[in-house]
Amino acid sequence: MPGFRSALSAMLVGTATVVLSCREPAPTAPDRLVPPLQASAIYSPTGLLQCRPLAYDSVTKRIGPKGGSIRVSKHLLVIPDGALSQPVRVTLVVPSDTVNRIRFAPEGLVFRPAAKFTTLTMSYANCETGSAGRRTKIAYTDDSLAILEYVPSVDDPSQRKVTGVLRHFSEYAASW
Repeated sequence: MPGFRSALSAMLVGTATVVLSCREPAPTAPDRLVPPLQASAIYSPTGLLQCRPLAYDSVTKRIGPKGGSIRVSKHLLVIPDGALSQPVRVTLVVPSDTVNRIRFAPEGLVFRPAAKFTTLTMSYANCETGSAGRRTKIAYTDDSLAILEYVPSVDDPSQRKVTGVLRHFSEYAASW
């Protein structure tokens, strides 16, 4: 686990540099000043993990400026203190599908730059991961599951979980 913590710390420091260099976005609109990381420019090969469907699950919780966490199905969202400027009713939906994915509402909600980062930990214990050495990551997708970008992610293959840093709410899926 020390290697995982070191990798997660390094990822968070790198992400801090990117996030803190941006302007403070409106609390309910995507940040248009930070261009998306192009999947093809960073990772190869690409694709969504094929999984045994999880049961449908949906959780709604009100989270305020002090932060909080939401567990939905086998996944965990952690919103740190200071990431939201006002209380927000947050909904996470896990559809029963052959792709491990999560839909967030309100869609487009952007997190304020904070000392800590909003993280999503997704289980992929029910998924096929393919060949050894291929790292799992979290992909930001559109409604048709096309990969738009990859979020900074740390894979923990021993636990079959991947943790990524989120800048805004949308739809995310486990990928390789």
